[in-house]
Amino acid sequence: MQVDEATVKRIARLARIRITEEEARSLETELSGILAWVEQLDEVDVTGVEPMTRVVPIKLKMRDDIVTDGEIADQVTENAPMTTEHFFVVPKVVE
Repeated sequence: MQVDEATVKRIARLARIRITEEEARSLETELSGILAWVEQLDEVDVTGVEPMTRVVPIKLKMRDDIVTDGEIADQVTENAPMTTEHFFVVPKVVE
């Protein structure tokens, strides 16, 4: 896939990156090369290959999903300027 200078400038604008005309021409070549390399990955036959998140299969440890307050609510809110029943009180910002 070839990337033209207008596309490079649009990508830079979307990314909020200021680039010069010279940088845009340079990035045009670099981005085209990167996309060509990614297109090569489409040629790889992955039929029968299971998706994986890591090289070594690891089973995550499971724990009971129990909702608690951590039993330290007093410690959590002790430095807050205003609290009510272990909740932080904040000023209203939207009317």
